[in-house]
Amino acid sequence: MTTSPNPPAPSQGAPGAPDAAQALEDLRYIRRTMEGAASFTALSGWGVVAIGVTAFPAAYLAARADRLDVHRVWMLVWLIEALIGIVIGVATTARKARKAREPLFGRPGRKFALTFATPMAAGAILTIHLYYGGMAAVLPGMWLLLYGTAFATAGAFSVSTVPVMGLCFMVAGTAALAAPAMLGNVFMAAGFGALHVVFGALIARKHGG
Repeated sequence: MTTSPNPPAPSQGAPGAPDAAQALEDLRYIRRTMEGAASFTALSGWGVVAIGVTAFPAAYLAARADRLDVHRVWMLVWLIEALIGIVIGVATTARKARKAREPLFGRPGRKFALTFATPMAAGAILTIHLYYGGMAAVLPGMWLLLYGTAFATAGAFSVSTVPVMGLCFMVAGTAALAAPAMLGNVFMAAGFGALHVVFGALIARKHGG
C-alpha cells in the first residue's frame, strides 16, 4: 500500500519582504527621533568672540556721537555693528557646521534659528517705534534684554552654555533699563562686547571652534 505524499505548504509570498520593509521604516523612525533630540552644536565660539571684539570700537564711536547729541549717527553705528555681527555669526557658524559635517539647516538648526529669530524680530519692530517716538534712551536695555531672550530660548536646542549666556544678557538688559541713560553705551560694551568674548571662549573651549 503506497503512502500519498505530504500536501504542499501554503505559499508565504516573497520571503523576507515584509521584514525588510518594516526594518527600513524602523530605521527612518529612529533617524527622525535622533534628529529631533539632537542639539545644535554648530554655533561658533570663536565667531561669538569676534562679534564681541567688534562691539568695543562700536561702543566707543557711539559714545562719541552720543556726547555730540548726534542720535542718527549713534543709531547708524549700532545698526552697522549689528550687520557686522550677523555676517560674522552666520559665516563662522556655517564654517564650523561644514567642518563637523553637521547640516546647518537640519532639524536642530531650524529650531534654533526660528526660536532665535522671533525675539529678534520683536526687537526690530520695537526699535522703530521707540526711536521715532523719542525714546531712544531705552534701546540699549531693550536690545540686550531681547537678545538675551533669543539666546535663552534658542539655547534649549543647543549646548548648555548658550542659554546661560542668554540669561546673562537678560540681566545686563534689565540693569541697563534701570540705570541712567548716559550709561547705555557702557552696558552695550559690557554686554555685546565682554559677554560675547567670555561666553564665546567658553563655547570654543568646551565644544570646539
